[in-house]
Amino acid sequence: MALLAAAALAPPAGQAQTAQVSAKPRGALTQLKGSHGCVTHRTKKATSCAEARALQEPGPFMGSRAIGISPDGRHVYVASSASNAIAVFARDKRTGRLSQPSGRNGCIAAGGAQGCAVVVGLARPNSVAISPDGRNVYASARDSGSIVAFARNPKTGGLRQLLSGGCISGLALPGCLGGVALEGPDVLVVSPDGANVYVGSFFGNAVAVLDRDASSGGLSQPASPAACIAEANANCSVGIALGAPEGLAISSDGTSVYVGSSLSNAVAILDRDPGTGDLSQAGDGTGCIVQAALAGCTTGVQLGGANAVALAPGDGQAYVTSLLSNSVTSFDRSASTGDLTQKSGTPGCLVYLEAVGCSFGRAMKAPEGIVVAPGGRNVYAAAFSTGAIDVLNRSTETGRVSQKPGRPGCLARKLPGCARARALKGVSSLAVSADGRFVYSTAATSNAVGVFRRTK
Repeated sequence: MALLAAAALAPPAGQAQTAQVSAKPRGALTQLKGSHGCVTHRTKKATSCAEARALQEPGPFMGSRAIGISPDGRHVYVASSASNAIAVFARDKRTGRLSQPSGRNGCIAAGGAQGCAVVVGLARPNSVAISPDGRNVYASARDSGSIVAFARNPKTGGLRQLLSGGCISGLALPGCLGGVALEGPDVLVVSPDGANVYVGSFFGNAVAVLDRDASSGGLSQPASPAACIAEANANCSVGIALGAPEGLAISSDGTSVYVGSSLSNAVAILDRDPGTGDLSQAGDGTGCIVQAALAGCTTGVQLGGANAVALAPGDGQAYVTSLLSNSVTSFDRSASTGDLTQKSGTPGCLVYLEAVGCSFGRAMKAPEGIVVAPGGRNVYAAAFSTGAIDVLNRSTETGRVSQKPGRPGCLARKLPGCARARALKGVSSLAVSADGRFVYSTAATSNAVGVFRRTK
């Protein structure tokens, strides 16, 4: 994956451009003007964006959930890999604008660098997740093999590392509890009931299970084998098609966890026990969908390098980005079992350039993060190599997605057929506000967060 070129490619010769449409159709994104449209790490080089501390390499190539919005909509949190920090932004709910608080409320970083609050166990953070009650923020950190837990101040947005259960690591780190199946932790999610945090272990080929204390937000890991589910780990229950997890999503009823497994080229379907938080997987073909035949799994298409996973409102469909297939794939979900079935024919896949049996997608080279807007009428995908945000229309009746025609169908700095946008080099993660009015992006190469208004 690291060898993918960053150059943007134009549509293939002979591919007709879709007709121009209205400047602001429903679901279209417009970047806020001037310095309100993006925030970049402080640099000596002049930019058109506002400046912030601790914002180097936000949303690294590993990590498809590097940005999160607090449930009250007042703050935005960003995993800044090269800063070894979580950057904090105050958010104006009316305008969508971001501003960084001064001093320690504006960031928390290893060693308290750049005037940030101090944290341990946060080397190369990948992803963030916020508890449903808004009291805690959690971050995965690749190089420290850890999950770090913070208390959140709802007024200032500032973060403070918890003294008890504030760090669990697969390495022997001072100030951290020992954990298992935390080799290269990548993506993480909090269960809707707030009882558990689930972590995709990229190098461990596993999903780790952490228990969350309801009063403090502190983390602990249950005893084996309930501590994790993995392809090959004596401390974990046995799973399949879990090679290098990069995406996680959990159903709103808390009964299903879905894993985008990049090395397995698969989507794994895990059953969750709401009472205990334990994960299990069926071995009868319903527990995983893979690109190439694998015993115990069902076969799907265009899942090479499966990455981020997002569920539609109501959990009727799931959408998966696949970095090597340059695709967004679509699945119907059974409300009774949680099983996924890939849509048949062209509704089942949207692919950059041409792919037999799939719909055509533009500006979709190496897609990573994906989000579904509230109301379910649009899906947005972050394309790392093309430095673009793809704007997809979604049928609320069938769940089928298609790229919005014309320039509103994608945003990029300089890409034929796309609307212009800034600070999107290496874009990888997206978040949408609860009211559906704003979308935010992280771009690792631009060292930036982008701010976009959504036409409702």
